[in-house]
Amino acid sequence: MSAIIITDAAHDYLSDLLKKQNTTGIGIRVFITQPGTPYAETCIAYCKPGEQKPEDTAVALKEFTAWIDAVSEPFLEDAVVDYATDRMGGQLTIKAPNAKVPMVNEDSPVTERINYYLQTEINPGLASHGGQVSLVDVVDEGIAVLRFGGGCQGCGQADYTLKEGIEKTLMERIPELKGVRDVTDHSNRENAYY
Repeated sequence: MSAIIITDAAHDYLSDLLKKQNTTGIGIRVFITQPGTPYAETCIAYCKPGEQKPEDTAVALKEFTAWIDAVSEPFLEDAVVDYATDRMGGQLTIKAPNAKVPMVNEDSPVTERINYYLQTEINPGLASHGGQVSLVDVVDEGIAVLRFGGGCQGCGQADYTLKEGIEKTLMERIPELKGVRDVTDHSNRENAYY
């Protein structure tokens, strides 16, 4: 069983909502946007059969399945989904005390820390341009080799983004990092965002 608790009241409320969707096998998917940052938001969405991701954890509940997003799962530790009623009606509440807690510290391996900050701080900003960046390797004792993808690939601003945004952020967060390097070939401009 996953770390998240879905109370009976929340289960019954969600079950009723799902029945109204008239979709056999529909469940819910629980995920956190920007986990481990001050901007973390815990979300519940409908999840039709086939919409879950292969790495999701399936939690079989009495009436439906809850799919837990793999990246979000550690941040959903001790999370409680409840349904509270008052005279105004009812409301689904999600308390996720660890949603904003960073899952890395100074003792975590450098690659884990780089990946963590790429996922939580850098990629959410690049996503608005349809881009993302991923870690390829750490070389020469402290140079992070990164690959741009999506709309960043072939973008004329990628070098500036790399030096001014990504390198600054990563070096602030990870003092032993000496710099970043880009392995992406920016001559391929097929999907570039301008």
